Amino acid sequence: MTRVVITGMGALTPVGNTVEESWQALTAGRSGIARITQFDPSNLKSEIAGEVKGFDPVALFGARDARRMDRFTQFALAATAQAVADSGIDLSAIESQRVGVIMGTGVGGLSTLVQETIKMTERGTRFISPHLIPMMLPDTAPGKIAIEYGIRGPNLSISTACASATNAIGEAAEMIRRGTIDVAVTGGAEAGIVEIALAGFGNMGALSSRNDEPEAASRPFEADRDGFVCGEGAGVLILESEAHALARGATIHAELVGYGSSADAHHITAPLETGEGAVIAMRAALESAGLNPEDIDYVNAHGTGTPLNDSSETHALKLAFGEHAYDLQVSSTKSMTGHLLGAAGAIEAIFTALTVKTGIIPPTINYDTPDPECDLNYVPNTAREAEVNAAMSTSFGFGGHNACIIVGRYTNGR
Repeated sequence: MTRVVITGMGALTPVGNTVEESWQALTAGRSGIARITQFDPSNLKSEIAGEVKGFDPVALFGARDARRMDRFTQFALAATAQAVADSGIDLSAIESQRVGVIMGTGVGGLSTLVQETIKMTERGTRFISPHLIPMMLPDTAPGKIAIEYGIRGPNLSISTACASATNAIGEAAEMIRRGTIDVAVTGGAEAGIVEIALAGFGNMGALSSRNDEPEAASRPFEADRDGFVCGEGAGVLILESEAHALARGATIHAELVGYGSSADAHHITAPLETGEGAVIAMRAALESAGLNPEDIDYVNAHGTGTPLNDSSETHALKLAFGEHAYDLQVSSTKSMTGHLLGAAGAIEAIFTALTVKTGIIPPTINYDTPDPECDLNYVPNTAREAEVNAAMSTSFGFGGHNACIIVGRYTNGR
């Protein structure tokens, strides 16, 4: 079977504008959550978010091009440039149809749609931007990446709510395994810190309202958790077949060894309390990787900090891993980044790969009071060193979407 390896990574997150910055913050247990600055949030139940800080699209793209891209597309292009540079790959030297772009997003260009709707209401339809449609479409991010790098292979946008990026990465790996492409630019981007979206999430009771202590608001698996904190950003990975990577002398960060996807078929927003739908995806990922449950050392959990998700995910881990669940080290990096919605799985795939590569497990911060329903080892508050040969990253989304990937330590001839 064709092996799939990770050769490049790029990220913009609430805790750093590069992979290195983000990783340093995570392993130090630093939160990127604060009061929202993009607009006045005082009329919202939740006035806090994990914003990308100090991002200057004009400096990166020029005023004209920046103005014609939604923020989520800007994030995607910026993270892609980092990933390509990290990989050292010359995409122009590869047959263009042998490279694919598969990106995930949950809400796409929502902020552009909202801004133009307000403009239409206040000034009339003739003032609507001619760039509205391409700016709001979810597939604009992979389309722009393909244009930028001359990539003519499969070009897809995957939208499975908060599982989007993990599904994108998994499907990209499958394309490489079946020989459709040799290289994939994949991951996810999201810019969902938009007033109407936060109002919707807040009114359904999904968001934390700890407005007076933003850095302590995201509390996955903890007894006093009261909802997730919205985040934004992008994560992009360069995946290659092992043969392609070795032929060009690439540095290999880790191997993407397994992928599983499933549906709860239960409720449009609530997960199955038993976690049975998630278990199907976890077991499928293990089977895809040819691994047993006890081969997994670490799980980067979906861990949103909502009462329903965290207990359901804990039940799922127990069902999927049996007694080994209590030996697993589990953490939620959303405790520091917030929840990047459709891009969450992309930055968490990067964090999972770095955990495997470095042997450092990022913590779940803000973990003070254990919840009897969540009784696994969540690596509370402080990063931990451990040998991690294989790790799972989980993502679950509204609509009952479940996606899991498994990242392994790369060894030539494994």
